[in-house]
Amino acid sequence: MDDFESLRVFVCVAKELSVTGAARRLGKSPSNVTTRLQKLEASVGAALLVRTGKRFSLSEAGRVFLAYAERLLSLRDESLHVVSGGKAPGTIRLGSMEATAASRLPALLASFHDAFPDTEVELRTSPSIQLIDDVRAGRLDAAFLALPPSFLDGPLAEKREELGLEFLDVWEESLLLLHPTTGTDTTPGKNAFDLADVSVRTLAAFPPGCTYRRVAEEALQIDASTDWQIQESPSYHVMVALACTGRCATVLPESVYRTLAPVASLRTIPLGRVTTTLAWRTGYDTPVFRAFCETLSRETDAGGRRCRPARQA
Repeated sequence: MDDFESLRVFVCVAKELSVTGAARRLGKSPSNVTTRLQKLEASVGAALLVRTGKRFSLSEAGRVFLAYAERLLSLRDESLHVVSGGKAPGTIRLGSMEATAASRLPALLASFHDAFPDTEVELRTSPSIQLIDDVRAGRLDAAFLALPPSFLDGPLAEKREELGLEFLDVWEESLLLLHPTTGTDTTPGKNAFDLADVSVRTLAAFPPGCTYRRVAEEALQIDASTDWQIQESPSYHVMVALACTGRCATVLPESVYRTLAPVASLRTIPLGRVTTTLAWRTGYDTPVFRAFCETLSRETDAGGRRCRPARQA
């Protein structure tokens, strides 16, 4: 158990990049944290952290070891939870697209907490392609993600079995292209706009790996054009603000757009529908995951389908 505690200390320091900050989070003294780090580095035989004055950064060995440390801690918690039949407090590590976290997960996670208040939920957001990698590598237990139709009909369809993942379709999202009225046809009485009305040549979007960005690129045929530029952004609020400058278009789900204040200077153009899917590793099964799936089935309109992780023998 002591070795696991050292791993927990290391992971916390790696996140905080500060002994003082980690000590505060862990309820330990800074000297205790430092001693544990020194003993861990001695047992590993490599420097995990680079110290420059009072600042810390992960060494190359530390970056590699961090992934293993997180997995070991997760497996320990998972094993205790499984062998106790769910009596030991459990943790579920969820991944999600930014849009799903903003518009779909608050109500779902509130219901889950009401039903299972002792269960800890960890949530991180990433583009869909990264989420698939994280679930496969065991960095996440499950993730809400989406893939563009062209990918579903191509690479993923061919490699689905090789991925070692199971999928459950959960939500259908209507995608919208937000386009400034500047430069568009503002003919009186015209309310409907389509892709032919797009006049800007800059798309504000998340970094590569975002499914919604890919859908917009395909619809606007950006790959086949030298006129388009991509302005990468960290959030939907920033993307909408950029569209309001009159120089950019952006893409987001209608469910997210409804959470924002209406913007009179922007037009919406339908881009079709994309399915949000829950993905998890084939054979992954813990009491907390089954409980989460039961809550998901109750709280969503997943067409009567239920998320049923395969029970372990």
